[in-house]
Amino acid sequence: MQQTFSYEARGQALIIHLPKELDHHNCRNLKYETDLLLAENYINRIVFDFSRTEFMDSSGIGVLLNRYKQMTANGGEVALCGVNTRVRRILTIGGISRLMEQYENREAAVTG
Repeated sequence: MQQTFSYEARGQALIIHLPKELDHHNCRNLKYETDLLLAENYINRIVFDFSRTEFMDSSGIGVLLNRYKQMTANGGEVALCGVNTRVRRILTIGGISRLMEQYENREAAVTG
C-alpha cells in the first residue's frame, strides 16, 4: 500500500503530515514534493507532523536533516510535532532532537 503525505500551508509555514511509516519506500517522494513546494512558495518554517507515524528508518532521518540544512541555510526553521515515544527515541539516537524543536501539537509548532 502506497502511503501518502499531505501538505498544509499556514502563512509562511508548511505543515507536512507524515504517513504511518517514514522509510526508504516513500522518502524520495517526500523530498521531491517538498522541493516543488519550497520552490513555488515562500516558506520560512517547515513543521513535520508525526501524529500518524509509528515507524521511521534512517532514510527518514536523512530527509529531516536535508530539510533542516536547506531551511537554516536560508534563515528558516524546522519543527516537529506529535512525536510518539518510539519515534522520539529514533530522533534522539539520530541527533535530530538537538537540532529541531519538538512540540506537542501543530499549533504550537507553527507559531514556535
